[in-house]
Order: sequence, then structure tokens, then C-alpha cells
Amino acid sequence: MLHLQSPQMLQMLEKSLVKHLPESIKVYGTIFHMNQGNPFKLKALVDKWPDFNTVVVHPQDQEMTDDMDHYTNAYQIFSKDPNNCQEFLEKPYVINWKQHLQIQSAQSSLDEVIQSVAAAKLVKVKKTQCILYMMPMTVKKLVPSLLGTQHLKSETPSIINQEMFKLSSLDVAHAALVNKFWSFGGNERSQRFIERCIRTFPSFCLLGPEKTPVTWILMDYTGELRMGATVPEYRGLGLVSYLSHIQIQTLENVGFPLYCHTAKDHKAVHKISHKLNYVTMPCDWNQWNCMPLRNCL
Repeated sequence: MLHLQSPQMLQMLEKSLVKHLPESIKVYGTIFHMNQGNPFKLKALVDKWPDFNTVVVHPQDQEMTDDMDHYTNAYQIFSKDPNNCQEFLEKPYVINWKQHLQIQSAQSSLDEVIQSVAAAKLVKVKKTQCILYMMPMTVKKLVPSLLGTQHLKSETPSIINQEMFKLSSLDVAHAALVNKFWSFGGNERSQRFIERCIRTFPSFCLLGPEKTPVTWILMDYTGELRMGATVPEYRGLGLVSYLSHIQIQTLENVGFPLYCHTAKDHKAVHKISHKLNYVTMPCDWNQWNCMPLRNCL
């Protein structure tokens, strides 16, 4: 096991992960932001170097002090050989299975290994699987083979009432509102995570007549666009499409790899994604929430 610390190693890892997109996207996006200054204080572990098989990225140990905070105790995993990475994942200094944690990956093939290790560690697992999208220009730049015959130009969203809605960014004071509408949130720990994302990464929102956000999209430390929502009274006005279009144009101009996920039954988001010409990935977005059985009693 090796902790990659030097900028040269992390840059080599980023370039290597491009060859394994889209399955490596969660780790690739995380390493990309680590190479932009590592604002979330993460570390990357590999089983060997430079010819690695498995990469695990998670916060530095001093960040993971709350055993119940799976938002912070989060692991991004990519393996070239998912069926043969169990020994690495079993090591206590790779994943702290004594904590409430989450694992994210675009590799459904990791499920059997994760379930097996978790069972051996007496850990309960809840898996969530969603559809994974990547934005067209990110696909063109990183994995052009996935475009096929799909054209890149997305439909320009209708112009909104710019007297009523003002483009802005989220403030930490808005974290409670974001947390209220985030399907994975709704608690104190998730709000702290949202606050940290707002302080660290670019965010976009539209302020309504009351000068408070009516729709928003926020990026997390893996580079994924997440936590987007519109308050109920302003839904159906095309605000998410408009905001997404502006956000993607802005972030693509500074070179960020852009992707997102949505639940398979979330028809409204799928409609927006198709309208903006997001590219559906051949792999899924996966999250495994893991809880030691001692915490389930």
C-alpha cells in the first residue's frame, strides 16, 4: 500500500485514470480537484505503484473524527480488477470499517467485494444505484468514443424573467435550505458537509423576488454537480435548465470535468438532462452506505 503525496505522482494518477473513464470518474474527479490544491484535505492510496490495480481516496485521518459522519467518512474507489481487490479493501488503514461510512464508485462490479468485506467486518450495507450522466464537452474532451452519433450542441433554455430571478451564488447561510431538499441530507452532519462545499467550490443559484434562492446546484469534492433543487412554488418554469446551462458553460471554461447522477425514476431530471444533451454513461452511479452492526443495535 502506498500513499501518493507528491504532486508528480498525483498528476500521473490523474492521467492514468483518464484511460479508464467513465468507470473511474468518481476517483478521477476527486484527484482532479486534489491537483487543484486539495481543498478538502484528501489522500489517495494505491495497492502498488506505478502499475496500480486499485485506488482509494478518502479524507485525511484528522478529518474523520466523527464515527457517525458518513458524509465526511467517504471513500471513492476505482479498481482495474474489481474481483481481486478484496485483500486491499480489508486492510484497516485503507478503510476504517469501524465507522459509519459511505463508498462511491461508478463500478457496479465492486458490489460483490464490498458486500463480502462488509459482512466479514460485521457491517450493514445499503446500496443506492442511479443513472450517471456526463456533460457533452467533458465527454468530447475525455472520452470522445462515447459520443457516437450524438451531436454536442444542447438546446438553449428559454430566457427567464430576469427582473424576477437574479443569477447569484450560494452563501453558507443558504446551507439549511439546500439541506432541506437534498434527498441524501436533512440532518446536522449533512448540513455541515453542504456548508463546507459552499465555502470551497463554485456554486450557482437563482434568487427569487424574496432575495432567497429558489433553485440551485452545488459541486462536491469529487467534481460532481449535486444537491440541485427548486423550491416547490417555482417548479415548472425552466429554472433548473437555465441555471444548469449557465453553470456548465462557466465551469467548462475553467476546465472542470462535469458529471451528475439522478435516480432512475426521477423523470423530471431525466427530461432536463436530455434537453441539455447530457450523455448517459454505460455504467451506473453507486453508493454503499455502511454502518457497523454495533451502531444498528
